[in-house]
Amino acid sequence: MLAGVAGATTASAQPGPDPSEFPGPAETKVRAALERIEKTEPFVNAIIALEPGILDQARAMDLRRAVRGPLYGEPILVKDNIEAKGALPTTAGSLALKDNVTDRDAPAIAGLRGAGAVILGKANLSEWANFRSFGSISGWSGVGGQTRNPHALDRSPCGSSAGSGAAVSAGMVSMAVGTETNGSITCPAAMNGIVGFKPTVGLVSRTHIIPISASQDTAGPMTRTVRDAARMLNWMAGSDPADPATVEADRRRTDYVAAVDAASLAGIRLGVMRFATGFGTDERFEEALAVLRAAGAELIDIDELGTALDDDELSFKLLLQEFKDDLNAYLASTPPQVDVRTLADLIAFNGQSERELALFDQNIFVLSEATDGRQSEDYQDIRDAVAAYSGPNGIDRLLEEYDVVALIGPTTAPAMLIDSVHGDSWHGGGAGYLAAHAGYPHLTVPMGKHRGLPVGLSFIGAKWDDANILALGAAYEEMAGIDPSVSLRPSLETGNAALAPYPETDE
Repeated sequence: MLAGVAGATTASAQPGPDPSEFPGPAETKVRAALERIEKTEPFVNAIIALEPGILDQARAMDLRRAVRGPLYGEPILVKDNIEAKGALPTTAGSLALKDNVTDRDAPAIAGLRGAGAVILGKANLSEWANFRSFGSISGWSGVGGQTRNPHALDRSPCGSSAGSGAAVSAGMVSMAVGTETNGSITCPAAMNGIVGFKPTVGLVSRTHIIPISASQDTAGPMTRTVRDAARMLNWMAGSDPADPATVEADRRRTDYVAAVDAASLAGIRLGVMRFATGFGTDERFEEALAVLRAAGAELIDIDELGTALDDDELSFKLLLQEFKDDLNAYLASTPPQVDVRTLADLIAFNGQSERELALFDQNIFVLSEATDGRQSEDYQDIRDAVAAYSGPNGIDRLLEEYDVVALIGPTTAPAMLIDSVHGDSWHGGGAGYLAAHAGYPHLTVPMGKHRGLPVGLSFIGAKWDDANILALGAAYEEMAGIDPSVSLRPSLETGNAALAPYPETDE
């Protein structure tokens, strides 16, 4: 049993009937999640730790008979680069932060609690959100080890929100929180066969989230259904005085559940990003397009992105500059028991750790430390160029030029093999980088499987068009009816025998 579960079933010391014999809704949901975790977690390894005494906490919620919000009793896992009040540290998967117990909620997590959700524990991730080494392995961290894809356990869960995606896919929970800088919600969602939503940057506060880039970072929901993502976003979104990027959030936010419930594709013009297709997804993508046409959508092919500028090098340089300053500011805010206070300290720590450098190096850390951060002479020019290429000159231009309300395409390739020798092997994938660099909304929804591995369909829209993007994805999801089940097979080559039965959900 995972840390944090032991002692969770302790009966009440008060006289009268044992409350565990008459569980309320929160206790019932949490108990079911813990049972599913016990059954599947030994195979998937998606969770770093569960909050100690979480079942007692859920029982206490029921006994208080508090006002029951729209997420009452829903067990939610949180990626372990996001702070959550309680006994668990926030580690980013790094042994350097094993004592980073801040006992404070990120505003996005406080919002979920305010709606009645139960924060079950911390999900594993690609260490430092996959921003430590060019040779990194998605889903591996020094603290949590290797997370595995529930559809084939020798396959990658992608990252960096690996544990969040794999836990939802395996049925441990229906909802989890991930973060994205560039693909870290949408890639693991697609490869694990679930829904992932990267909101507009600035809709959800980043306060108390271990940073990479103020230009691109955001938290977002990872769920079984688009409606569940909307339910979460209703409570995650909002302005935060501590995060200047969110100054417009309260004015821009809306009822995302209402938008999803009113979803329709009839008469909707969608831009098909033919320039971002291939990599083992073509057959499923054509099936998805047929579903969209049957639902009344008008599909407009876009054969070329239409610009010669490639901002990959610029965008990476921007991340290096922002990471140094943003991480140093975060580390300076950690409790006294955390020894590393700067990126330079962290590099030194890793250099002395056999575990941390056992599988891959920290060359991205070293490159970032070598920059002048935001004091670099070209910082603002680079930031402006990256935003313009992907936003006004990219997504916005395509939407206007082709007179479409959103862009669609396959999210990424099917999951690669986990390879601890060579690191991740990427096989192509989509145009999600445009939404990441621009800070625009990006939703991925399952569109079936390629040779047993899930692939996702992306919906990308303009800044602040989050509600519409969720609605379009929900309308497709309802029409497509994709089977979300997993097999927990050791590998694709071993046949269909499951290691453990796929757990039923409460849906």
